[in-house]
Amino acid sequence: MTSAGDMATLTDQLRFPEGPIALGDGSVLVVEIEGRSLTRVTPNGALERLAMLDGGPNGAALGPDGWVYICNSGGWTYVREGAWTRPSGQSETPGWIERVHLETRRVERVYDACGDAALRSPNDIVFDADGGFYFTDHGKRGVQTMDVGRVYYGHADGRPLVEVAAGLVTPNGIGLSADARALFVAETITRRVWAFALSAPGVIVPEPWPSPCGGRLVAALDGPAYLDSLAIDAAGNICVASFNRCGIHELSPDGAHHRFVALDDFYATNIAFGGPDNRTAYVTLSSSGRLVALPWPRPGLPLAFQDTIA
Repeated sequence: MTSAGDMATLTDQLRFPEGPIALGDGSVLVVEIEGRSLTRVTPNGALERLAMLDGGPNGAALGPDGWVYICNSGGWTYVREGAWTRPSGQSETPGWIERVHLETRRVERVYDACGDAALRSPNDIVFDADGGFYFTDHGKRGVQTMDVGRVYYGHADGRPLVEVAAGLVTPNGIGLSADARALFVAETITRRVWAFALSAPGVIVPEPWPSPCGGRLVAALDGPAYLDSLAIDAAGNICVASFNRCGIHELSPDGAHHRFVALDDFYATNIAFGGPDNRTAYVTLSSSGRLVALPWPRPGLPLAFQDTIA
């Protein structure tokens, strides 16, 4: 059984890390939202900042072309409270999707709108085997306003974005089932996890009313656990990071099973699998600037282009 006692800290020198990507050489890529960078964490904990980025780089994934694709929220403001850092507000700058070439360090913007609708706050991203990618647009929240969130589908070649789902409330983590027939999305402030049936890449078969977004409700967690990003394990479980009640929630696809691994931070923001046999969970503990590793009872589901970079 996984526990926080099995956890190893790889580094505690990151500035609100997110979007871990485990590489074959044992290093892990992360984005630093507050630090505005794409950073490599080596197995001995050394940091190599590969690219400095504008706005607020958030989720990240390896694409079929070897570039790292990044959801950029447009930026956040941060405050330091004791030993922890936390976001205190969002920039009004609209967000975008960008990519970084790891060898040349070149940065390119891929998308900033779907048709005439500007992206608001892209958050998390996952590729399918066809080379397309799904990403959540978390939306912006103000004192008296809040955007309705969406899920989009794009491609590395930059063909027009497609809106996959709307009517979501702060969509955050996103992941695909092994057969790519189900897309999972976690909402932050509602603590809900949705499953969307896919009939083709970028095309859902919507659930009828009263589903507010076309998804099937997998789980609605109670208590103070605000949901963040997620990964899928080889058994199909949805592993969702959460903050406030900090840790990883493991949910079966039907929502019947729920296991929680508590972690000693305020913000657990993301989980990714890697290491020998894909049985190591890498978790970003963002409020303390840590990337940690812990053994997982089952291997993680390999991502579509996890081995693009050795």
